[in-house]
Amino acid sequence: MKKVLAILAALMLVCVLALGGGYLYYRSEADGTGNPGQRQQFVVEQGESPNAIADRLEEEGIIGSGFFFRLYLKQTGAGPSLQYGTFTLAPGMSYDDIITELQTPAKRDVVQLTFPEGTPALGIAQSMEDAGLCTAEEFLACANGEDGSDFSQYEFWGQIPQNTARFMKCEGYLFPETYEFHVDDSVYNYVDTFYGEFDRRVDAGLRQKIADSGMTLDEAVILASFVQEEAGNAEDRNVAEVFLNRLTDGSPYPRLESNASSYVQNPDDNNYLYNWVAPYYGGWENIPAELYAAYNTYEHVGLPAGAISNPGLDAIQATVEPNTALVSENGSSPCYFFVTDLTGKYYYAATAAEHQANVDRAWKVNGSL
Repeated sequence: MKKVLAILAALMLVCVLALGGGYLYYRSEADGTGNPGQRQQFVVEQGESPNAIADRLEEEGIIGSGFFFRLYLKQTGAGPSLQYGTFTLAPGMSYDDIITELQTPAKRDVVQLTFPEGTPALGIAQSMEDAGLCTAEEFLACANGEDGSDFSQYEFWGQIPQNTARFMKCEGYLFPETYEFHVDDSVYNYVDTFYGEFDRRVDAGLRQKIADSGMTLDEAVILASFVQEEAGNAEDRNVAEVFLNRLTDGSPYPRLESNASSYVQNPDDNNYLYNWVAPYYGGWENIPAELYAAYNTYEHVGLPAGAISNPGLDAIQATVEPNTALVSENGSSPCYFFVTDLTGKYYYAATAAEHQANVDRAWKVNGSL
C-alpha cells in the first residue's frame, strides 16, 4: 500500500511540475523575451481566421506555440479584431505587442476616382478597370447580381423591378461621387461603396417625398437620369416639370421623346442606345428588339425600362420638386417641350407650334455663333 501511495505521490508531483512548467512556458511566451529578434514581414490574408494566424505565427518562427497564442486570443477576446495586410513582427515579441500590431490596419494602397453625375454603369465599370481595381465584367456582374452577389441590406435592391427589357439592374443606383478604393479590396466591397452612398444620400426624407409624389423609387431614379442628361444644371426642376407633364394621365404627348435615349445615331448626341448599349452588344443591329423598344423614347409610351445614367442628388430631388409654375415665354402652360441652343439657353413651349418656333430661334442663335 505504501508503495502505491508513493507511486501516486510521484505521479502527482510530475503532473504539478508539468503543469507548472507549462504555465511558466506559457507566461514566458506571452510576456516575450524583452529583446525581440530580427523583424520580418508577416502577411495576413483577407478572411484568414485567428486560429490560422496563430498557426502561421508558429510556423514562421515568430512565436513558439500556436496553441498558447490561440488560448491567449480566446482569453483576451482579441481574435475578431485582428486585421489583414502586411505587418512587421519579430521573434520574442510579447503576445500583447503582436496583437497590437495585428490590430492596427496595415497601410494599404488607395486609388481615388471621381465619377461625374450622369456617368453610366458601363463608364463606371470601365474606370474601375482602368484603375486596375477589377475588370469591368467583374464589376458589372457583381453590381447586377449576376454572380450571385446580394445587396438586400439595402431596401432599394429588392424594389428594382425584374424586367427582362432592362439593360442594367444597377443603372441609376451607382451613386456618382469621389471615392477612395483600396487596391486589394473585393469587387463586392467596391460595388457596395456605391450602393451604400446611394442609400445614405437618398435618405428616408427624400424617399418619403418620392412616395408622396405617386412614383416608385425606381421610377424617380429613371426620370432623374433623363433630367440629369437633358439638364444637370439650374434647369433641372424645369426639365423635370416638362417630363412629368408628359407622363401625366391624359397627356397629349405621353412619350418622353428625349434624344438622350432614342434612335438618333450621332456620337455627339450623348445617346444612351447609340453610345453605350450598341457597343455593349457589338453593334446597333445587335441590340435586342425588346430592349430597343423599351428604351426608344420616341416610340415607347411612359418611362423606359431603366435609367440611362447614374444621376446626382439634385436631379433626383428635381423629380419630386419640379417647377410647377413653369410657363412658356408666351405665358402658356403646361409645358410639354423644351429645346436648347449652343449658349445653354432653354426654351419651353406648351404646344407643338410654339416648340417649332423655339427650335427655329435656337437654330438662328446656333448659326450666329
